[in-house]
Amino acid sequence: MITELRAQNFKSWQDTSTLKFAPLTGFFGENSSGKTSILQVLLMLKQTVESPDRNRVLHFGDDRSLVDFGTFNDLVYTHNSDIPLQLGLSWKLSDALPFDRSHLFPIKELSFHTIIRDENNRILVERFNYKTDKNEFGMARAIKNKKKGRNQYELIHQDYPATRNPGRPWNLPPPVKCYGFPDEVGGYYQNIGFLPDFVLSFENLFSEIAYLGPLREYPRRSYIWSGERPQDVGLDGEEAIPALLAARAEGLTSPRLVNVRRTHKPIEQRILEWLQEMELIYSFSLEPIAENRKDYELRVKKNRTSSEVLITDVGFGVSQLLPVLVLCYYVPENSTIILEQPEIHLHPRVQSDLADVLIDVVKNRNVQIILESHSAHLLHRLQRRIAEEQISDEDAAFYFCQINAGTSGIERLKVDEYGNIRNWPQNFFGDEMGDLVEKTKAEMNRRKVME
Repeated sequence: MITELRAQNFKSWQDTSTLKFAPLTGFFGENSSGKTSILQVLLMLKQTVESPDRNRVLHFGDDRSLVDFGTFNDLVYTHNSDIPLQLGLSWKLSDALPFDRSHLFPIKELSFHTIIRDENNRILVERFNYKTDKNEFGMARAIKNKKKGRNQYELIHQDYPATRNPGRPWNLPPPVKCYGFPDEVGGYYQNIGFLPDFVLSFENLFSEIAYLGPLREYPRRSYIWSGERPQDVGLDGEEAIPALLAARAEGLTSPRLVNVRRTHKPIEQRILEWLQEMELIYSFSLEPIAENRKDYELRVKKNRTSSEVLITDVGFGVSQLLPVLVLCYYVPENSTIILEQPEIHLHPRVQSDLADVLIDVVKNRNVQIILESHSAHLLHRLQRRIAEEQISDEDAAFYFCQINAGTSGIERLKVDEYGNIRNWPQNFFGDEMGDLVEKTKAEMNRRKVME
């Protein structure tokens, strides 16, 4: 689970300081205030990890990636390529790293930090490091060999006696991407064979991140599934139905706490229960068009007495909500889900109910959810559930983003144990009270004229 995120000189963020993440973390605020950029830091690192190019420091993106930033100049704050980009995060390990050494104990949390710069149109790692509660390991740029035309690096091993092998003390080649130790590290030093474990933990963290964008695809009259198991539901939710069929084939279930008793239900049934509770549909069926066909139809009944129709023939909101529900119950435990505007195209009451879905997933599936939203209804339901002790204020973190003089600013909302926000920003969700006051004034003026 991600516990902290830090960024300097990224997009409109000159400095995010240190953002504390909880199992359920939400970002709210104005349009173009930098909310999405925070999520994009994680997505950029994820696509960097998944890139097959070991020499690519950061994968800025292309037309097939999660995000596309263009160039370093497009990415960096005020488009000033002379300033470095700094990124950092901390995370809890699902399984502690076991080190059988007197000076290193099992590690349950790691921090990572990297400094990246553009030098003569070459993207270089100035330094990167991993920190535990006692030690720091990484690499720092040492010298530039003008004759060979390449950068060389030195090993960082703070408070740890790394021992070099006998022979000439060669400098290290550049890191692998922006976070990895090159193979030469293991050859030059005798007692640091555990360093790849840090890198593996970093890569595992991002392999366990699933993302659903704000624009889900339109419903289809039929879906194709050949028996594969999608990693998630896809950027636009296009893999939601194949994921649901894969979950059915594998018999995947979801735990739920009912009257202090923990039960497990098939994912398909759990999703149907939520759709029924939100009063969106009465039932749905997902079956092949004909025997031995890979074409499937998703049919729904609006209520008990209505006819069964295709998903394309009911309200648009059902098809937009379905990928959110499937993703929440499909990803493995210990995953992190990033959601952009999960409430889009949903009725206000359904937006409120969506908050209960998120709480259920966080509490019963041990899944972290990070979301960006414009929904007051969703936030108010979360506040209510904190007051009702269905989720603690420590398990939820909410941030408000806004632009000041062209720079994004962020403030953590101070939510107490009763769900109250003690530092509610002015006009957070518009001036609702101001509209009511002006409406009352207009009514009084009109009545005076009529009298």
